[in-house]
Amino acid sequence: MKDLSELNINILKLLKEDARRSPSLIATMLGVEEEEVRAAITEMEEDHVIVKYATILNWSKVNDEKVTALIEVQITPERGRGFEGIAERIYLFPQVKSVYLMSGAYDLLVEVEGKNLREVASFVSDKLSPIEAVLSTKTHFILKKYKQEGIIYEDHEDDQRLVVSP
Repeated sequence: MKDLSELNINILKLLKEDARRSPSLIATMLGVEEEEVRAAITEMEEDHVIVKYATILNWSKVNDEKVTALIEVQITPERGRGFEGIAERIYLFPQVKSVYLMSGAYDLLVEVEGKNLREVASFVSDKLSPIEAVLSTKTHFILKKYKQEGIIYEDHEDDQRLVVSP
């Protein structure tokens, strides 16, 4: 694990807020030379500190039906590899969007995306559950997203009611 400079951390924070910010704008915001920002970004990309630039989408605004599920998975760790081998087997499925090692009542939290409920259910029953180390699964379907990655999806109106006091 690499210790990052204060400049690099500040660059990462600015890119996390908006990945479209140019090195020129970031340099201006931080009061440093553009070339210094470009070099820092390139180095962090090469070191896989910056892995990908992504767009957060509000799929409810698009006529594209998708189903997302969070699946709690209890597993038996593999001798010598712990949870790594099982996690790798799971995250290689194309339906799997994220896999997290968790503390608490289950071991892995798996985020899966499918075209419909049947497709996600089929993934759980045909691909995930048959893995020998998987002891149990519990599937939770996401009905609506209110906030993701710090972004609130819906505009909300301020409460216009009058304050009533005794």
